Amino acid sequence: MAANATVEDYMTRDVATVSPDDTVAEVARRIVESEGHTGFPVTDGRHVEGFISARDLLKSDDNARVFTVMSDDLVVAHPDMKINDAARVILRSGIQKLPVVDDAGNLVGIISNTDVIRSQIERATPEKVDKLMHTLEDIHDIEVTEERRQIDLANLTPTQSRVYADELQGRSYELEHGLAEPLVVIDNGGQLLLADGHHRVMAANRLDIEDMDAYVIVVDEADELELGMQRTAEKEGLDSIDDIDVVDYARHPLIETTERLQERDR
Repeated sequence: MAANATVEDYMTRDVATVSPDDTVAEVARRIVESEGHTGFPVTDGRHVEGFISARDLLKSDDNARVFTVMSDDLVVAHPDMKINDAARVILRSGIQKLPVVDDAGNLVGIISNTDVIRSQIERATPEKVDKLMHTLEDIHDIEVTEERRQIDLANLTPTQSRVYADELQGRSYELEHGLAEPLVVIDNGGQLLLADGHHRVMAANRLDIEDMDAYVIVVDEADELELGMQRTAEKEGLDSIDDIDVVDYARHPLIETTERLQERDR
């Protein structure tokens, strides 16, 4: 979907707004009490009048009315706008959120930089899946199918023996903000082999997340394969994600190589 996705596909429809007659102090309190809000569209009824940001509030008197300090030079998106076009506006303008308005100027949603990132992730993952499917079909002369499932992490067989501690921090952030890619899993006769997403799985495990969204490549039981990644898992004793080692950042191959080069140049 993401290749031809529109703003409407990714926008948030339930939008928190403020009134032009609210005071700066009232809006500041709402920002403090909210989760992640840095500003609000200003609406009169459903019609968008402006946008007020935390920055606007900081330089204003507590008793000032919103309509006197809000920005009315609005950049907005339309529901039918391509998500890639919205991404360009957000990235080039530095605006974190765009109000989404219909042809009458009424607020119908809001699109954020987080939504844009999520749309790009959802486009990238299917490309990985397609390549892996074609590789399996070409090498083994079979046909495989694709499904979208919620996968219980306890049922996964890892195919990678270690992950790096520094990357887990980034993956944890992505999970907490809804930015993590779906996993890529091969269902080989009922055995769920984790093909892509080991860092995401380990980060999820640390956050007590028990299941995750996944693209599942299904091998028909009649065509059950002996895959190289499966042999690797067996050789290294990988039965579950508990068998994956977390390696300290200092032992990452890139860091080790850099240190060797530095020592050589001394």
